[in-house]
Amino acid sequence: MTAPATGRVVGRFHGAWLRVEGYWTWYRRHWLSTLYSTGLQPVLFLAAMGLGFGSQVKAGPATGGVSYLGYVAPALLVAGAAQQAVSESSYPVLSGFKWQKDYLAVTATPVSPGQVLGGHQIWTMLRLALSGTVYALIAWLFGAWDNAGALLVVLVGVLTGLACGSLIAALAAWTFDEGQRFGLIFRFVVIPMTLFSGTFFPITQLPLYLRWLAWISPLWHGTELSRAATLGGRELLPVLGHLAYLAALVAIGWTIAHRGFYRRLVA
Repeated sequence: MTAPATGRVVGRFHGAWLRVEGYWTWYRRHWLSTLYSTGLQPVLFLAAMGLGFGSQVKAGPATGGVSYLGYVAPALLVAGAAQQAVSESSYPVLSGFKWQKDYLAVTATPVSPGQVLGGHQIWTMLRLALSGTVYALIAWLFGAWDNAGALLVVLVGVLTGLACGSLIAALAAWTFDEGQRFGLIFRFVVIPMTLFSGTFFPITQLPLYLRWLAWISPLWHGTELSRAATLGGRELLPVLGHLAYLAALVAIGWTIAHRGFYRRLVA
């Protein structure tokens, strides 16, 4: 006689949150190893560019009439979030399929591939919010901002990071032989995107034939939103356009990644 099943169906959010608990269990033991990339690196950029180089840049039309520190601080938060999200969504996601294969182990339980993806996205959002908040507090001590708009910048950083990370997670979900793919993306996409998406200077300084590259960059849209939050002076329609663009990238990345997760994890 077969024993009756004692398991229960895992709710959609509950299954994703179980993955978050797993990430947290690892993180609380190894958080020190991630301190530089998620906390110190953006602050060092801020000190070098905002306080060091920025002390030689006078406030003017290019900086919106504010100090260079106030101009670059919100953009560096967003840029740091984008870089962190790409890092979290490349090799770690591929490892879940190919090397550690923890995704295969988890989906042998009632947790679905979609919940595995959702847990990864939620954890990425929490990591971005934590590192963004720490950065915002340190930037405030530096005098980078003096209004509550810094709180909105953290949210903008999370949204921008999620837009970048969702696309990279989608790529990782459909990658079987990685080669140098992620390294090349970071070197030839993420770093140039950081340099030429309005982080350190207005994109109007770029030649017109190159400016379209900044327009399609999620980081430029996030940077514009971050400066709207702290510096103001932006009209409502462009702000809504930036939000819609980033939300669309999140939706596209999620959809492609969702299909990839099911393709690889469902026999």
